This record gives sequence, structure tokens and C-alpha cells, in this order.
Amino acid sequence: MPDAAPPLARSGAPAVRLIAIDIDGTLLDSHSRLPEPNRTAIHAALGRGAEVVLATGRAFHHARPVAGLVGADVLLIVSNGALVKTPGGETLATRLVPRALAREIVVSAREVRDGAALVFDRADARQYVWERVDWSHPHRAWYYERNRVFMTGAEDLTAALEADPIQIAFTGGVREMRRLADHLRAQPCAATLTLTLTEYEARDFTLLDVTAEGCSKGAALADWARQRSIPPAQVMALGDNLNDREMLEFAGYPVVMGNAVPALKQLGWPATLDSDRAGVAHAIDALLLS
Repeated sequence: MPDAAPPLARSGAPAVRLIAIDIDGTLLDSHSRLPEPNRTAIHAALGRGAEVVLATGRAFHHARPVAGLVGADVLLIVSNGALVKTPGGETLATRLVPRALAREIVVSAREVRDGAALVFDRADARQYVWERVDWSHPHRAWYYERNRVFMTGAEDLTAALEADPIQIAFTGGVREMRRLADHLRAQPCAATLTLTLTEYEARDFTLLDVTAEGCSKGAALADWARQRSIPPAQVMALGDNLNDREMLEFAGYPVVMGNAVPALKQLGWPATLDSDRAGVAHAIDALLLS
């Protein structure tokens, strides 16, 4: 883990006008708490005129409380880029999965393992519809208890596809999810969809999300920056996992966390402190506030 901040912006380099921050393992510490220095740094960045986006694989109902913890005017890119929303719930952009393709994925996945969920852009208990998911699993039980008001069980997910979903979601062990990802990539419809793995090898836990073609945090961030007339050279991005790669590649100032997965660290981007030592604040202070 690095003890120094990432290199400061060079004299005369473009100012940072947009900061994209991953949530889990980046903004939040290993206990899912928001370090006070991170909150302070975000408020200071906003005070300097920068915009802040929280970019996450979380669904909106799970990401919205984090925006509340930040307590500032931030935007939310959720479901790995499938939706761009305000904390108040207004949808600004969508990349939805066509129902026919979602049905193919749900049916095909059953050949390999049980349990899947569909996520929709809704504000009620049908936002997250699940089929045969074991919520007693220690890595899932807390999620169900915290978010169940937005969740509904179904006997058959294909019957719940009366609208285009945001994503099809799977969870399980690292090997199990890699095997499922390989199986889904071999399906004829895979070329028109995006498969994203977010791995936590120390816990043997992985999230596998299926979203629309070309969907990623990076694509959503690039679209938003274009709308705001902000070039990549004026964008800073911070992340720790595989689903952050595209937004780090887009940003002129990519920074990886000290606790980032090895595959991300090996790409040679500047690294900040880990999430338990407020690495987000450390990086913002170094690149924007110093």
C-alpha cells in the first residue's frame, strides 16, 4: 500500500472539473462506512467548482443512501452505467436490456446454476425481482435485510419481464461466477450484451452483472462529461475493482485505491491510500486542493 499521495497535477495542466468515485472499496471503507475526510474532501471539491459523480455497480436503491451520507449535490451512475440518476430519483439517462435478450440470459443461466435477479428502473418493491436466491448466505443476508422493501420474489423471472430491465444480476463464489460468465459469453446473444465481474477474492464472493451492449461506468461517465462539455483531460476517476477499468481509462486523472485488485494495479495508474485510510480524500487533496 502506498504511503504517498499520487503525483500532483503538473503546472499548467487542465483543472479537474469532474470527479467520478466508485463506492464500495473506494469511497466507503472495508466496513461500509464513509470516512469523514472523504466527505470533507468532496465538499471542498464541490466548493472549488468541480462536479462529483458516484459511479457504482449498486442498484439505485442501494446507492441512494450513500449519496445521503455524503450530504452534497452529487450525481449517481448506478448498475455499472445502466442508469444515471439524481439522488432524488430523476432518471437522466438509461441503457436498458431488451426483454427478449434478458429472457435468453435468465433461461441459459439455469443450465449452470440457480438464482438470479432482474433490476428495473422503478421506485417500488418491484425494483429488484429475484428467483431462487438463498438470502441466508452470509454475504447476501445483510443486503436483503437492508433493501427488502425494494425486492420481490418470483417463481419464474421470465414472467416478470413485462418491461425492459436495467440488468440481470447474479452472485456467488469467484469460481462459480467465472464459470457462469464463461457459459454466458458462449451464448449467441452475448455479443449484444455486457458482462461485468466484480470480484472479492478474499471473501470468495463475486457479482456478475449483465447489462446492455456497451454499458459500463466509463461509457456513462463519458456521455455525461460530453453533455457537460468537460473533456477527459479534466476528469478524475477513482476505483478499486474490475468494473472501474473503463472509467479509469476515460479519465485524464485515473487513480486506483491502495486496496485495488491486482489486475487494476498492474495497469500502472497512480495509486492512493487504501479505503480504510481515506484514500479518496488523499487523492482529491493531492490533485485538486493542494
